Amino acid sequence: MPYVQRDFAGQVVALFSTAGPGHQEELPTGHPDLASLTGSGEFTRLDAELIRVIEDVVDVLIDRGLLRLTDLPAEAQRKLMTRKGARARLRHGLDLLGPDDVI
Repeated sequence: MPYVQRDFAGQVVALFSTAGPGHQEELPTGHPDLASLTGSGEFTRLDAELIRVIEDVVDVLIDRGLLRLTDLPAEAQRKLMTRKGARARLRHGLDLLGPDDVI
C-alpha cells in the first residue's frame, strides 16, 4: 500500500513506497484519493501496451546483436526474464489446438 503526502487542502500530491517525514499516511491501493496520481484505466492499459512494445524492442536488439542481456543491470535482466517466462507460460497454456493445429 502506498504512503501519501497531502497538500494544505488535503489533496494527495505524492506517493511513496515507504513511510517517511511528511508521508506517514498509508492508503489502500485503489483508494479514490489516489485516482488523480495513478491515472485512469486508460493509462493503465496504455502503460501495459507500452511495456509490451519495450520488451519487443529489447528482444529485437538482442536478436540483432546490438544489445546483450548482460549489458542491462541485474534487476532489469531479472524483470525481463520473469515477464518472458510468464508470457511463454500463458502462450503455451492457451494453445487450444495443439502442435498440429488439429482439433
